[in-house]
Amino acid sequence: MRYFIHLAYNGGNYHGWQIQKNAPTVQARIEEALGCILGNTVSVTGCGRTDAGVHAKDFRAHFDCRKNLLDCEQLTYKVNAILPKDIHIYDIYPVHENRHARFDAKERTYKYFIRTGKEPFLHHVSAAPGTYAKQLPDMDLMNKAAALFIGTHDFTGFTKLHSNTSNHICTVTEAFWSVETPDFSVTPMWVFQVSANRFLRDMVRCMVGTLLEIGKEKKPVEWILQLMTEKNRSFAGHSVPAEGLFLWKVAYDKF
Repeated sequence: MRYFIHLAYNGGNYHGWQIQKNAPTVQARIEEALGCILGNTVSVTGCGRTDAGVHAKDFRAHFDCRKNLLDCEQLTYKVNAILPKDIHIYDIYPVHENRHARFDAKERTYKYFIRTGKEPFLHHVSAAPGTYAKQLPDMDLMNKAAALFIGTHDFTGFTKLHSNTSNHICTVTEAFWSVETPDFSVTPMWVFQVSANRFLRDMVRCMVGTLLEIGKEKKPVEWILQLMTEKNRSFAGHSVPAEGLFLWKVAYDKF
């Protein structure tokens, strides 16, 4: 039988989702916990690959098990008891054997949180790339530039250099900045939200860094169009720190 796992994690202590040699990852921790409870090796497939230090509020994964896990609630409780405190399982539930956590995902949404002042409770899950200034970047300019990302484009200029990905075409359905004040936040936070059918490695962090350059009036709004035409990562803005990035939502068709 196939089961989906709905989970969240703070990525600060991990080198991303995917298993790596000699480095802690979220996937490895999940597989270890399930294997311990089920008494056999378990292979878990995630809905994507978050980079080192990136968090996930809504992450899905699946695994196969020969046993009929009738009490998924009890299994969820046991897995949570084994997992470290920075990984939480919302629930585990059975799905059709053809359901796939990665390939069935229709859309993914990321949020990037920027603190505009000192944040004693949220400094580990938000970033401050040069925003401690008397004059913050112009959000109107950044929103005009962000709107240019919407549509189907080649994002070669916004992904990590020497990536193994051959297809750089992504369809972005929304991209905008807003101001939010999350629980435990001392000051309002700037939040960049972007949704697409897929994302490339380092893509969102590069988008944010590029938009900040425009917000600081170092580059014009039309720079976005130029970068998508040139398809050269070296010309775009820097990648902002990973700690501000969350995989916020993964959308699927009804099961």
